Amino acid sequence: MTAYLVLGSIVALLALLVHGRVSPAVLFSAWAGGFTLLGLSSQQDLLSSFSNPALATLILLLLVSLALERSALLDRLSGSLLKGRADLATFRLSTFTTVLSAFMNNTAVVGALLGMVSRQRLQPPSRLLLPLSYASIFGGITTLVGTSTNLVVNSFAVEAGLPALQMFQFSIVGVPVALMCLLVLTFSARLLPKNAAKANEAGTAYFLEARVAQGSPLAGRTIEQNQMRNLEGIFLLEIERKGQLISPVAPNEVLAEGDVLFFTGDIHKVQALQRFQGLHVFGARADALLKSNLVEVVISNQSELANRTLRDVDFRTMFDAGVVGIRRGDKRLTGQLGRIPLRIGDSLLLAAGPDFLQHRNLDRNFHVLNGTVIRPKLTPLQSTIALSGFACAILLSALGWVPLFNALLALTALLLATRILTLGEMRRRFPFELLLVIGAALTIAKVIENSGAAELMADWIRFLFSDYGVTGAFIGVYLLTLVLTELVTNNAAAALAFPIALTTARALGADPTPFVMVVAYGASAGFLVPFGYQTHLMVYSAGRYRMSDFVRVGLPVSLTYSICVLFLVPIAFPFTPG
Repeated sequence: MTAYLVLGSIVALLALLVHGRVSPAVLFSAWAGGFTLLGLSSQQDLLSSFSNPALATLILLLLVSLALERSALLDRLSGSLLKGRADLATFRLSTFTTVLSAFMNNTAVVGALLGMVSRQRLQPPSRLLLPLSYASIFGGITTLVGTSTNLVVNSFAVEAGLPALQMFQFSIVGVPVALMCLLVLTFSARLLPKNAAKANEAGTAYFLEARVAQGSPLAGRTIEQNQMRNLEGIFLLEIERKGQLISPVAPNEVLAEGDVLFFTGDIHKVQALQRFQGLHVFGARADALLKSNLVEVVISNQSELANRTLRDVDFRTMFDAGVVGIRRGDKRLTGQLGRIPLRIGDSLLLAAGPDFLQHRNLDRNFHVLNGTVIRPKLTPLQSTIALSGFACAILLSALGWVPLFNALLALTALLLATRILTLGEMRRRFPFELLLVIGAALTIAKVIENSGAAELMADWIRFLFSDYGVTGAFIGVYLLTLVLTELVTNNAAAALAFPIALTTARALGADPTPFVMVVAYGASAGFLVPFGYQTHLMVYSAGRYRMSDFVRVGLPVSLTYSICVLFLVPIAFPFTPG
């Protein structure tokens, strides 16, 4: 009975994760805390989950990445890759990203290159940004430190009493899979739209919300009389009046005080609204707001704005900037924009005030697409120290001379001593939510296993694939992980699938290693849905993508990835214990 109750609670957790309204950190923490209060997990197990050595290594790696992503070397190298034919530019950038992501956290790699790729004019950014995200996954599966998912799986393995995964243990399968997927991606990227040439179309533009203020001379006059009908690059979509939506808007429609006007248009044309007296954009006077410097940003995966509305936060005080417009991929936003919960990857058009660059929370909340670069790049000497120090840490760990945690700890001390990294920056960018998710997930995984819920799921997998033996169960575990990572996040998928995979392997008398590895590869196999992977969300709005773009380009990549993984893992890691 306990197994069924635990399994039912996990289904509820999965449903809430898919719903997306509550952050994974809150959900996982609540479930781990609930299991502890119900006696399904001990207090000692809960606390020890947060002191897991592999988890501590992951946190150190992410903190070190804060310095690496500021190296000017990334911009210089990546900029030279985009010249020439579009296919070759896509392949060169993807290969470069894959190599970087093998040793740097893939979210940091995409964050470091996102602005540069969006600003360049050699190739349409929409032809490059989705391949950039996919390539960061390819690189991530080739080493232990390439993606947080691998380190998460390693933390589960250590917690379960299995040998720790080695630095290049992932490379045996990861490198050939990455090479095959890079070739397929180069050709499938041709199916992506050239959105750079369509920046002025309403379907790919920003959405702006403006209100007719009390006493405005606009009130009592028609759209035609106010000269709002033929604005260059800006189009009035609809009007909300006392809860009623007026759409389409006729030229003879008379404006009233309190009307909320919804515009769409090119970011370079929004200043056309500043000539209208008594028009407020997102609560600020249009004529004052739009005289400011306009900066386009993407909400980062660490942002405190995620799942909150602009009405919930005092945005101007937080950043000394006013929101002018919002864009979410190629999606048509409806309703009052200030009441729409923001998501990771949303693009915001900001009117930046004089103190905008002085706010220390900018780099945590935003990736800048255009406007002044917020974070100063490292000097050549600092880049050399940071990159060579990181290379030494990886090499010493790979050779087995120094544990990875010790090497990263020494590197962190070096970066702090040379002021390449500061305590303030570490405090602002500390991955607290990831710590909560993984620490809580370790507790949940142990409850799933100890309660019998994992055994129950393993029995179902063996029943469904009983005619195919260990190989069938192995494929079943991979497909389960693949579905989970498309529905929720990669780390959540690994957390939910790992105990099932381990129990399945033990029940069949197979070596757990191939099952552990296939969970790691399966948890990184999110290519079809933009909301299952952080880097996809980061490029979603910047590339003005539709959901169909992910399916059209990601399906051949996903099929190639899955076939290669399922074929190569049993060869590299046999089912029979050695």
